[in-house]
Amino acid sequence: MNQILVTEKVYVTPELKRKKKMYKILFMLSIFSIISLFSVYIYAEYDRNKDESISDDILSYLTQPEDDTTISSYKNALVVKITQDVAEEIENTEQNTQQLQIATATSTYTAPNGKKYDTVGIVKIPKINLTYPILSKTSDALMKVAPCKFHGANPNEVGNLCIIAHNYRRKSVFFSDVENLVIGDIVEIQDLSQRTIKYEVYDIHTVLPDNVADTTQKTNGRKEVTLITCTDDSQQRIIVRCKEKKITK
Repeated sequence: MNQILVTEKVYVTPELKRKKKMYKILFMLSIFSIISLFSVYIYAEYDRNKDESISDDILSYLTQPEDDTTISSYKNALVVKITQDVAEEIENTEQNTQQLQIATATSTYTAPNGKKYDTVGIVKIPKINLTYPILSKTSDALMKVAPCKFHGANPNEVGNLCIIAHNYRRKSVFFSDVENLVIGDIVEIQDLSQRTIKYEVYDIHTVLPDNVADTTQKTNGRKEVTLITCTDDSQQRIIVRCKEKKITK
């Protein structure tokens, strides 16, 4: 005997229709939000990569051999100058505190978009495979391009050269891997005269963002370098202090 299965008809109330419509709207909004966030992320990555490519271009110009035949095509892009900006530095003496005015030598690179970038040298950290130009000033825009001179002495001169860079929490990008350095690691600074000096890490610690004690220029006549970046949660600053490595014979 055949059985006839009858499906009970569900009566759709106005309230059910309203909820169903609302669910559709929320679903579409969720999809739109996901697409928007993904688009913002893609654009941010594109913008960041574009800025990093400028850093690579600057590095290429700084390391271009003077006798290279191709440099003639770039002669309008690379200009070595002495800036008119004067930094006031404090140096302790036995009798009093003397103010010194230091002119900063910079190398100016003009990007294809017409923007100019003044650099003071190159920072290299072999352990984390890092090589970047050092821009002569610090700003939000410049920090997207390369590490920047935050304060202090000129590269490879007596005093404390303070270099700041972003921690993008990605390997091998700016100072993201600086937290992996340990006491005894080497940081190399190349100035515009192509002279390279090795600096040895002697202290690593974190401070609050408004603590600038480590930018002091009281180095007892030593050449020092201080690297500055954010912790992964951006709540503190990682400080890496380095001093000139003495050559042992």
